Amino acid sequence: MSNAILQFGEMRPEYQIPVLNERAVRAAAGILFFLALIVFMNAWLTGNFQPTRVFVVSFLIEFTIRIFVNPRFAPIMILGQWMVRKQQPEWSGAPQKRFAWAIGFVLAATMLYLVVLNNVIGPINLIVCSMCLTLLFFESAFGICIGCKIYNLFNKEKAQLCPGGVCEMPVSQASSTSLAQTAIVIAFAVAVGAIAQWVYSTAPKRAAEFEPPVAVQPAAPIDPAEAERCKVPDFAKALGHEEKWKLHNNCK
Repeated sequence: MSNAILQFGEMRPEYQIPVLNERAVRAAAGILFFLALIVFMNAWLTGNFQPTRVFVVSFLIEFTIRIFVNPRFAPIMILGQWMVRKQQPEWSGAPQKRFAWAIGFVLAATMLYLVVLNNVIGPINLIVCSMCLTLLFFESAFGICIGCKIYNLFNKEKAQLCPGGVCEMPVSQASSTSLAQTAIVIAFAVAVGAIAQWVYSTAPKRAAEFEPPVAVQPAAPIDPAEAERCKVPDFAKALGHEEKWKLHNNCK
């Protein structure tokens, strides 16, 4: 095994390509997904983007070290490796992981430009954040590297040593889902929907609904510049996002 500082993956005698410990990779993805979900929901629900800006910078530092230095020295990878230190390593090919992480690096650089440097608020941020969360979730929850699948579309040498052996496993050996299992999932989803409808319909009224109406105070003079700044754009109206847009832009 090579211990060079500037390298991507480990060279092990039993493999012909550099490899990474898939268990550590998934653990690190899970940690990042957890943190990303917290800052995303904080920004969405409260309009506070400061934690998001901190996370974007940290995310970019993490992936810069992974891609351009060595994954062994990336802080979240180190933490992920420590979390699974007592588990048997599962080695997967490093080349496709580098390509997948490059996608994450580009997304993080985009968010750095938009959110951190220019304070841009809009649907593009939501799209980029959703893409990051989707990639991290599939990696951590299912061991499915979406970026690795995209790698095969742009490289003549197909990915090797994929997690779960999916690159080498014939399609005929893949597990299938029966009609009965599909019916169970559908029935479960319908049942959950019915339960949710019943819960919301029987929810007790909140205290605020019983309070007498508050006398309307005379409106303060409106600053034309502030009114123009807080004018809700058409895309927010089309998405039914007016109130959230006002919250995210500190408009009343």
